[in-house]
Amino acid sequence: MSKRLQIIGIVLAVFGLGFVLAGGYAYLQVQDGYDSLQAFSEAQNVTLSYNEDGELVDRGTTEGADAIMTLLTDEWGYPVVESDLDPDDPLVNTASEYMFQMATVGYHVLNGTQTVVLAEDAEYQGEFFPAGTYEFEVDGRYWTDFDRGHPIEGPAREQAWTSTVHGLFGELGVGTVTASTLQLGLAFAGVLAGLGITFALLGGGLIWAGTGRDEIVTLAIDDRIPEPSVV
Repeated sequence: MSKRLQIIGIVLAVFGLGFVLAGGYAYLQVQDGYDSLQAFSEAQNVTLSYNEDGELVDRGTTEGADAIMTLLTDEWGYPVVESDLDPDDPLVNTASEYMFQMATVGYHVLNGTQTVVLAEDAEYQGEFFPAGTYEFEVDGRYWTDFDRGHPIEGPAREQAWTSTVHGLFGELGVGTVTASTLQLGLAFAGVLAGLGITFALLGGGLIWAGTGRDEIVTLAIDDRIPEPSVV
């Protein structure tokens, strides 16, 4: 029985060592990913703005940053990690910072005004539009919310949601996904290492228990041997 316990303990200890090594390898890969993301962020050199009190600002005001944060957390439902927003490290290199930067771009597009120049008179669905210059409020419209056939809305959509804006959304989205994936990878590495340590301790305990059982059995046998009588 003791031999079986020791064999099982050795097997578990080996599995534990394997998990620890796998966790270490996963951790190294995640760190390489973080280094790459950091280098990418530094190359872009996009930073968030903070005031002297360490508060986020947009175009010089905290009200602007608060409005962007409301868009991000309330309308987009993104769970911002406050610790990611560090005034001592304003470089955009975490998931929350990437998403805040995306929300900044989106906020100014959604609340912007586009100047549309109509070169000639136009009529649309019974409404007449004389040639001239029009100021069109985007008023929270996303790309799909515009009437493309409208002589004013159609051009305003192209001016508001430009290819540059779409490109920034795509690029910042990739940064967000990359940062989030790296966080999951770090958690996975920790789980592997934790399993490894658990298996190693369990295996060591079984080896120790098996060794102790041999000693107990030996003592029990010795106790049953009668003492020689003195003639």
